[in-house]
Amino acid sequence: MQNNNASADRIREKKKLFLAREQRIIDAAVELFLEESIDRITVSKIALRAAIGKGTVYKHFLTKNEILIRIILDYERNITQSLTKGIKRAEEGDSGAAAKSYFEARLENPKLDRLIQQLEDRLLESGDVADQVEKLHKLRRSNENALSGLITKLIDRGVLEDVPAYFHYLACWALAQGAVELCFNKTWNDRTDTEQLMEFITNIGVTMGNRGQYHPDDPKSKKDK
Repeated sequence: MQNNNASADRIREKKKLFLAREQRIIDAAVELFLEESIDRITVSKIALRAAIGKGTVYKHFLTKNEILIRIILDYERNITQSLTKGIKRAEEGDSGAAAKSYFEARLENPKLDRLIQQLEDRLLESGDVADQVEKLHKLRRSNENALSGLITKLIDRGVLEDVPAYFHYLACWALAQGAVELCFNKTWNDRTDTEQLMEFITNIGVTMGNRGQYHPDDPKSKKDK
């Protein structure tokens, strides 16, 4: 029994080290992609930044595209975790919590958010990571379903405008997308107060779509007031 326990401990420790090394590869890749053009970053450069051998990288990821999709999935999972917490708070009474969690997740690091979009654009025509891309789409569909359910409840409670649920979450996406692009616009990207600007946009996004904004003459809106 003692030998079995020792063997299990070694397996767990080996797995822990494997996952830690894998994360080091991902972190190194993200750093490089934020610094240079995606095309200029090779697996060799990633290995050098992670301080491991190139062959070791291939034990974790068979291609550069596998690294790209892993970065995207990690980012999407982070958004999902934030949304899940926000939806829970919204169901408990804080109606704007889901929107706030979404904006905070995306606008915390606009440069990283924009990188994720660029990486995804590169993978649209790639067939070697089709299974992982499907995981990404499945995750997003799950988020959409959860948001649709919450938004429907908020519409029924008279909190949000009575429009299709996707109007609300796509409006949030559009505002977040515009905010990210604003950070890189050649006319406006010299702002020194970007963090405060993102916070201001987030606050706007939280109340966007509230009842009375889209149909100000709606009798229901007047009654609510």
